[in-house]
Amino acid sequence: MSDIPFVLREEVILRAGNRCEYCRLSQIGQEATFHMDHVMPRADGGPTIFDNLALSCVSCSLRKWAHQMAPDPDSGEEVPLFNPRRQVWTEHFRWDEELVVALTPTGRATAAALALNRPVILVIRQEEATRGRHPPGES
Repeated sequence: MSDIPFVLREEVILRAGNRCEYCRLSQIGQEATFHMDHVMPRADGGPTIFDNLALSCVSCSLRKWAHQMAPDPDSGEEVPLFNPRRQVWTEHFRWDEELVVALTPTGRATAAALALNRPVILVIRQEEATRGRHPPGES
């Protein structure tokens, strides 16, 4: 059972447009309920408040876990993971059909750490495209 109040959870889902805020997968049509990710993990003192929560698919949530940093695959340098509360998705990523293309060190580290182009998600995105749900509109 979640310790996040229903109203708060609904507000986070609405803000996210019912999509994972990391890989942008629509929750519509998915069997698993998406998680409420603490962008700053509770283990590091992150509060359970609107400004610290992000909607996350199960795969991204489990891969992100309590991490806030990951290595940039190009430089090897530890960089911050994408923060959907402070950063704009389109500044760090773009779409090439089903592929997420990372544009920055943070984008590359996040794409690698969360496996944003894992084979299963590519197949899901192809199916989503046939249903008109991919690519998502970005702001």
